[in-house]
Amino acid sequence: MLKQKLILASGSPRRLDLLKQIGIEPARLMPMDVDETPKRAEHPRSLARRLSGEKAAAALGAIKGDPAWQGSFILAADTVVAVGRRILGKAEFSEDARAALHLLSGRSHWVYTGVCVVTASGQYRQKVVETKVRFKRLSRKEIDTYVASNQWQGKAGAYGIQGIAGVFVQKMSGSYTNVVGLPLFETAQMLAGEGFDVMTGWLDA
Repeated sequence: MLKQKLILASGSPRRLDLLKQIGIEPARLMPMDVDETPKRAEHPRSLARRLSGEKAAAALGAIKGDPAWQGSFILAADTVVAVGRRILGKAEFSEDARAALHLLSGRSHWVYTGVCVVTASGQYRQKVVETKVRFKRLSRKEIDTYVASNQWQGKAGAYGIQGIAGVFVQKMSGSYTNVVGLPLFETAQMLAGEGFDVMTGWLDA
C-alpha cells in the first residue's frame, strides 16, 4: 500500500498548525500565488470558494508530470472576512488595519473559509464554511495598542482570533477553527470521505 501524501497549497502557519493539531502532517507545502482581487459584485462566500479552487488547481498543475507526487491529495483554503457584502482584505499598512478594526468594532461580521480537496484521482471537492463573529465596542486605545502589536499583519480582516484579538470577540456562532483559517471538522470530513486516513497520526499528535 502506497503511503498517502497530502500537499497543503498554503503558506499559512496557522493552517499548518491546525492540521498538526489533529495529527495530519502535510508531505509538502506549496503556497500558490493567485490573484485574490474580488470580481465585480462578487459575494464574499463566492470569493472564498473560487480562490480555494484556484489555489488547488494551481498546485495540481505544479505537480503535473512529477511521478513522485502523483496520487497525492491536495488541500487548499482561503479565508474571507466581510461586513455584509463588504470584503475586508489583508491589511497592508497600519492605517488599513486601524480602519478595519473601527469598522468591526461593536458589530457582527462573517468569516468564510473555502476549502478545496483534490483527491488522489484528481477529483475536486469543495465546501464553504461560515462563522458569525461579533466584536465588542473597541476603544481608541485598544485599537491603537492592537495595531502597535503588529498581530494584524497578514491576516484577513486585520485580526487573528487566536492571538490578542480573541479578547475582542463578544459572541461567535459557528466554527472557531474556521476563523483561525481552516475549519477542522469539515476539512477532516472531506478528506476522510475521499479515502484519506485522518487518524493515521493520532497516536503521534
